[in-house]
Amino acid sequence: MILADEDALAQWRQALQRRTAAGRKQLLSRAVGLQRHPHLRICDATAGFGRDAALMAALGADVTVCERHPDVIAFLQRAIGSLPPALRERLHLFAGDAREQLQHRQWDAVYLDPMYSPTRKHALPDAQAQQLRSLVGNDPDADALLPLARAAAHRRVVVKRALRAPPLAGLSPMESLRGNSVRFDLYNPIPDVKETS
Repeated sequence: MILADEDALAQWRQALQRRTAAGRKQLLSRAVGLQRHPHLRICDATAGFGRDAALMAALGADVTVCERHPDVIAFLQRAIGSLPPALRERLHLFAGDAREQLQHRQWDAVYLDPMYSPTRKHALPDAQAQQLRSLVGNDPDADALLPLARAAAHRRVVVKRALRAPPLAGLSPMESLRGNSVRFDLYNPIPDVKETS
């Protein structure tokens, strides 16, 4: 099983080191606002294997990492635990549904990276991406996260999407930052909302 493989953990750390070396000029950092405000409080509400969350923390942010699948949580515990103490202290793992956090807390920014395409292979090595999908499947409730995220963010909500994917919940962003294979859609905060059934 890839999640229990020490090589996978080593690759995770190596990828983090490479991405951290690229600094705050990279697209993710610009999207969440770390280029100008490196000490933001951020909620990664759909953490998966936590690579983007770890990068944001490595670049200076204080990051709440939300994940609900038990096997992925176990990997995150090992991965975060393997980091240097100063970095580890900026990553706060919440094992459960992100909606519980979004309805009761506030952050400077909320980051969403839902599973959105069967061919999603960016941001993780292919084998890990395929295993993540096999474990968690799609995110059928991802649309419902957007209004909660916008109510929980002081500055912005950032949604990571495939370059040609439709916007989350069909809602056009105020701005998009586009890379070679992904884009980051930016949304303004909104007043508090309550989840409806």
